This record gives sequence, structure tokens and C-alpha cells, in this order.
Amino acid sequence: MANATEDELEEIKRYEDFTTIDWIQDSILERNRRIRAGKHHWTEVGQTWLVVSIVGVCIGLNAALISIVTEWLSDIKMGYCADGWWLNEQFCCWEIEGEDETDACDSWHPWSEVGPARWLIYVMCAASFAFVAAHLVRSLAKYAAGSGISEIKCILAGFTMKRFLGFSTLFIKSLTLASPLVIASGLSVGKEGPSVHVACCIGFTVAGWFPKFASSQAKIRQVVTAASAAGVAVAFGSPIGGVLFSIEEMSHNFSIKTMWRSFFCALVATFTLSAMNPFRTGKLVLFQVTYDRDWHFFEIIFFVILGIFGGLYGAFVVKFNLQVAAFRRKYLQSHAVAEAVILAVVTAMIGYFNRFLRIDMTESMAILFRECDASTGGGTGDICQTSIQWRLANSLLLATIIRTSLVVISYGCRVPAGIFVPSMAVGASFGRMVGIMVRATYRAYPQSGIFAYCDPNSPACITPGTYAFLGAAAALSGVMRITVTVVVIMFELTGALTYILPTMIVLLVTKAVGDLLGTNGIADEMIRFNGFPFLEKEDHAYGVDVSSVMRTELYTVPEKGLRVQDVESLISSTDVKGFPVVSVAASGSDSSLSSSWSEAMASTEEAGHSKLTLLGYIGKTELKFVLDKFRITGGHLDPETPCLFGPPLPPPPPSAPVSASRPTRLASNRVDELVQGIEEEEIPETMFERPAGSEGVELWPWVNQTPMTVSPQLPLEIVMQLFKRMGPRVILVEDHGSLVGLVTVKDVLRFIAMEKPGYHHPSWDERGGLDGLLEELWSVVKGVVNRLDAPSPLMKELFTPPQINYVIEIFNVRSSTHTVEWIRKMAFSSDIERARYSQQIAEHTVRQFSAARVSPDSTARLPASQTHKLARLLGKLPSSSSTSPCRNSRGVSEPTCRTVKT
Repeated sequence: MANATEDELEEIKRYEDFTTIDWIQDSILERNRRIRAGKHHWTEVGQTWLVVSIVGVCIGLNAALISIVTEWLSDIKMGYCADGWWLNEQFCCWEIEGEDETDACDSWHPWSEVGPARWLIYVMCAASFAFVAAHLVRSLAKYAAGSGISEIKCILAGFTMKRFLGFSTLFIKSLTLASPLVIASGLSVGKEGPSVHVACCIGFTVAGWFPKFASSQAKIRQVVTAASAAGVAVAFGSPIGGVLFSIEEMSHNFSIKTMWRSFFCALVATFTLSAMNPFRTGKLVLFQVTYDRDWHFFEIIFFVILGIFGGLYGAFVVKFNLQVAAFRRKYLQSHAVAEAVILAVVTAMIGYFNRFLRIDMTESMAILFRECDASTGGGTGDICQTSIQWRLANSLLLATIIRTSLVVISYGCRVPAGIFVPSMAVGASFGRMVGIMVRATYRAYPQSGIFAYCDPNSPACITPGTYAFLGAAAALSGVMRITVTVVVIMFELTGALTYILPTMIVLLVTKAVGDLLGTNGIADEMIRFNGFPFLEKEDHAYGVDVSSVMRTELYTVPEKGLRVQDVESLISSTDVKGFPVVSVAASGSDSSLSSSWSEAMASTEEAGHSKLTLLGYIGKTELKFVLDKFRITGGHLDPETPCLFGPPLPPPPPSAPVSASRPTRLASNRVDELVQGIEEEEIPETMFERPAGSEGVELWPWVNQTPMTVSPQLPLEIVMQLFKRMGPRVILVEDHGSLVGLVTVKDVLRFIAMEKPGYHHPSWDERGGLDGLLEELWSVVKGVVNRLDAPSPLMKELFTPPQINYVIEIFNVRSSTHTVEWIRKMAFSSDIERARYSQQIAEHTVRQFSAARVSPDSTARLPASQTHKLARLLGKLPSSSSTSPCRNSRGVSEPTCRTVKT
């Protein structure tokens, strides 16, 4: 086994903090419920749609409330409304249309007319909001911090995280305004990710009111999946995009039934939000826009630039945010409140002086997405004014750089924080800057060939708002690594069919860049960083069998030979979730009890070195439950009472021969006594009473006699498919009926983390990451510069100092001073200069050089080999032999041209 670093080992140890749902057992329970329901099946179906409807209505109401409060808190930092303190600036100045955030109506009063005082109040409000939000999270609900999408993906995959979807988390993250307070503080985080967490909390809470869902892990997760779709739907005003998000990002196995419920829940939530109309504009989100202009094919070049930016942005944010998260975990774990306040203060101090950083990010995107009409403004303030376009471009570039840095250090702090809208704001500012530059180029050179498709009579050939819109899509796709969902969300935001193709082009380029850099989505990277045991959706070729991954040192229990105290000691002294039940019939100790559990295990090992026959599997939770029930029912349970994990044998017929093979197990008249798949409250009390003549406590009814088993030679890829599609908690490995090991999801992840199997390609970080890329680029540039500065090796070979003088003497016969100077420069120039000089004098030099070779007046001193090297360098003379056809001074062809004598 390869040596693992300390960080990897710590990550592996954290896997033990989570419990796994056995989806197979849950499916058996659900099957028995459906059988018992019978005629009442349609009643349960109606109850399901009722729950989904209630969840959708609650999510819509919650989203409207959060939007209203967030807008008011964001504006209260700048001033107040004299007509009513509860009104934000938009509602206070409702009659005034087309004003941006720098204008004010008579009813809206800033806190002060003095600039420094307004800046100080702005910073103090931001710090106060951040302090209250961080303090509420730390004191009342620690799970309310962060985005929550990574944890929800793990929960939907079958991992239990208690209180993560509880009412306290819901109350703190939404009802007590923790999320609106964070957004109003100005931190470079969004509320769209937390809105998905809040929606899932609502779904989990509402489903818990109905016993049918509270007792079924599968059903309650179907409701949570539908709630996640509704959360994205109300965050972006995109019900279909929300359904696709739950399919593409959240759920491993997405059935058609779950898809319809998700769609209905998203539809109800969106309808409720529309009925609430929180912005009083008919829009579901503030940055919803409509484009009525077409795009041109020459703009694809600039769309590709936006896609490249999205891929680079995603790689940059994911890499450095993980480094910030590691620093935060190591040094700032106990200073969460102070960290949030400092980040808010720094963000407010820097962002106040940039108009695109000062206002709320959704309001900023609403400005950047807008079209510009033929006039200067078109109701968007000075965002469209040509006279200040370069000042706007500089401001947008600065906002892009600063916002990117703030997103890297802010996402992950211990407050409700998402990354959807901050990434979109970064992409929108960069895209608008590119759009402004393209439009300025068009206005400066309208007759250029690249703009041939533009109508010369229309000044609106380039729409910078669409560049902002596409840049936002590229940045969101780059950091989350989702494509189809972003296309649909952007289409629903704009309602423009004409911009589906540009959006697809941008996102495909973004995905290609992300794949080239080996970038994973930030949600997946946070799952790995936090140590959550989660299998990726993608399949890989590992090249190993399950025998390389399985656990061979097992805690097993024999069918007979243990006492109650031995079982209790086994439960308390081990940290496993269950125990395989094996047969010890070959040891001859069927009727004897061991004096301790260790002796029983020793006898089991002695009997099973050759073969441990697998009988079943029993969980630790079932063992605790059964022993407690026996104590409650019987009043007392003697610690010396034997425990029977194997079913009793039927009496053999008188004439039946004794078989040395595995004995026949449970008789058919006792099959009904198995309790697999039966609710705890439905188990009869007689099951916990010792019948007369019983040898001990019968635990065999709680043993799963049909556990999932595989062969040791089965490829690991197939085992992972079983985990992902069927969801067993543990898979036992047996070889021809003999137990040889077991494997869990944690074992698979441990193997991948420590061994780096054959499928593994070097990741972005393993290849050096951004640092390695910059170092490689620097080495390439440095090598090119050194090569340009150094003389050519061929020139060094041709022109040593004595030979240079010989060539100059030859050329002095019939050459001008300029030619001789050219030769001197070529001898010591770089490759680029040499090529330029060669091009200038090639024909003239060859003619004089040929004449010098046949001239009887010149004493040739240049070696023949050097002569032909120089000829080949100038590209005019053949390189075959020392004699070749040539022409004399009269232009007549001669048989040969002799080489010059040395």
C-alpha cells in the first residue's frame, strides 16, 4: 500500500463520522408497506402530491420574504425613506423611472451629505450585519453556515447528517434573516446556494409531519430532491432549470416519478413567488431581462473569449478557495465571527468607491444586462454613454479583479454563503467590459471587414448587455461545472431563443477549458475537502478487483457459542456497523459455550482457516434494539444466556443419513417469523419472549440471511455501480460460500485516496496547478528570449572569425560597402535578424558568390564544405556534390563548376 500523507489519513478518518443508509433494507420496508396498503394506494399517492404542493408554497413564500428583506437591508446602508422606514429605495422612488443607484428622489434621504461620513456609516452597517449573522449561526445553528449544496448531495446519496435539514437550521438561515443579513453586509457571497439549502430544510420539515414520509428514507429524499429543484427555481425564476439542476448536480439516481414531483414543486414555488411579486415589476428575479436584438456571426470570436474566461475563472477560484479553506480550518476555526466582520469591513471599505461593487450584486447584474438604445442612456443611467465608455471599462475591469479576489476569500466563511450570484456578477462585469470594447471598436472602424454584417444605418450593431449575460453564464458554468442547466436558466431569464446558440458555444468552450485544466466543480471539491464519503457520478477504469479493496480483518459472530455479555462486549468494543454471521459447525463445538467472546472468536478462526461459511449479516443497531427489547419484555436478561444467531434445525427423518455438508436450515413453517422488512412497532411482543425449551436468546430472526455478496474476482467498477445504483451499506465478499472479506463505500474511497489506481490521471493540482502553469510559461518565454539573444549554432559553425575575413575578402571584389556590412551583421545576429538580412541580400549575394568561385582573378581560400554550407544557408545552391551544373558569365551552361582550390 502506498504511503499516504497525514492530510489524506486525517481525511480518511473523518469518514467514520457519518452513517450510511442501507437502501436495500429501506426498499424492502417500502415494498411491505405497499403490500399492506392494498386498496389505499391511491390515498398515499394523493398524500404525496399534497406534501409536494405544501412544500412548493412554503418555498415561494420564504423566497419572497427573503428578497424583500434583503433589498431593504441593502439600501438601508445608504439612506432611508421619509415616506416610510420600511420602504427600500426602489419602492420609495417608485414614480421615478430610469434612475440608477446614484440618483435619488425627494423622499429618499442619505444618512449624511458629507462623503466620509456616508462611507463610515456604510462600513459600520456592513460590519453590524455580518456580526449579527455570524453570531446567530455560531450560537444557534452551526449547520446554517456555508452553501449547503455539498452536504445535500451527500444526504441524497444516502448519508445521514443529523440536524443539517432540521428546523433550527431553517429558522436561522431564513426566518431570523441570517441569509439576508449576510447579503446586505456586502460580502461577496450569494443567497441562491443557501436558498437551495433552505428549500431542502422546508421539504424535510414538511415531509416529517406525515408518518408515511417520516418512516421512509427513500420517500423523504424524494421530497428533498423536489425541494432542491424548487429552491433553484425561485432563486433564478427558472422552474425547468431547477429540475435540470436537481438532475445534473444533486441526485445520483433520478427516476421519472421524482422528476415529475420536482417539476410540480418548482412550478408551485414559482407561481407563489410570482403571485407575491416582491419587486412589484412582474419579474421573478431582479436581473431578469428581455433581448429583442439578434447577434452576428463575427461575434463568435468574442463569445469564445468569454468562454475561455469562464474556464480560467472557475479553475482559479476552485484552486485558491480550497487553499483559503485549508488556512481557515487551521487558524480561524475558533474566530468565525471575527473573520466574518473583518471580511465585511474590508469589502465595504474597498467596494464603496466602485459603483459596481457598492450596490447589491443582483442590482448590479440588472444594470449590466440591460440593452442600450440609440440614445445615450435608454433608462440605464450612464452605463450606455459613449463619452465615458473607457472609464466604465476600467471600472468594470477593476470590479472583476476585486470581486474575484473577494469571492476566493469570502466563500466558505461561517455564514450563509453561496457562490452562484457572485460568480455571475464577476462574469457580467467582465462580459460588459468586453462588449464595451467591441462596440467602441465598431464605432471607431465601422468600415472594417469584420463588421461587414452590421447595418450601417443602425447604431446598435453590438449589444454590450448580451456580453454581460454570456459572461455571467460562463463564470457560473466554470465554477460549478454544469452546462445544460445554465443554458436553460439563461434562456428562462431572457426568453430569447436567438441567444441559445451563443450560450451553448460559450458554455462548451468553458467546459473544454475546465476539462483541459482538470477542474472539478467547487461543490465536488468541497465534498472531498470536508471528507464526505461520496462516490462520483462518473465511471472510471480502475483496473483492480474487489479483493484489492476489501477488508479482510473482520469482526464476525458464530451462529452459536456467544453469550449476552459477549455480544454486549462486542458491541461496545468495536466501531463497525454490523457483523457477518458465520457457521462453526466444522469445529465440533455446536453445543458448547465459550467462556468468553475472545475464545469463541478463536474457535471460529481455528474452524474457519479453511472455510468460514457465511450465514448472514446483522447490524449493530438491530443487536442493541433486540437485547433492549428482551430486557423490557422479560424483565431480566441473564448475562450468561446463550445467543443464537442461526435458525434451529428441523428434526431429521428417522431414515435420513447424516450429512457432513452444510445442514438444512429453517423449516418452511417458521419462515414467517423472520422480521426483515417489518416496522419496529409491528413486530409482535411474542418475538421477544423465550419459548419453553429454548436454548437461549434467538437473534436469528433479525439476521439478514440474503446479504449482497460478490466474488473476490469481480472488478471494482462493478462493485461501485452496485453501491451507486442499489445503495447497500456493506457488500460481503465470499468465495464459493466462504466469507473472505467485506467492502463499504469508505473502503473504496480510502483505496482511491491512498493507492491512486490505474485510471488516475494527474489532476490540476498534481500537475502543479496554476503555479506550475505559470512556471512552465515563464520557462518557455525565457528560453525563447535566450534563443533570440544567442547567435545561431549554424552561423557559429559557418562563420568563425578567420572565415569571416575570407568571405569579406571575396565579397570585397565585387560588393558594395552595404553588402559587407550585411555579412558582418549576419555573423553575430540572432535568428530573426539573420533571416531578415538573408531575405534582403539573397539573390545579390548568390550571383556574386558564384562569380567569385569561377573568377580566375580571385584566390579562393574558403573550404568547399564551408562554401556549400553557406549556399545551403542562403537557400539558392544545391547541396548534392562538389561539382554541379552552372552557367558562365555569358549565361551558357557549362558541364561542371569546379570547386575553388584551397
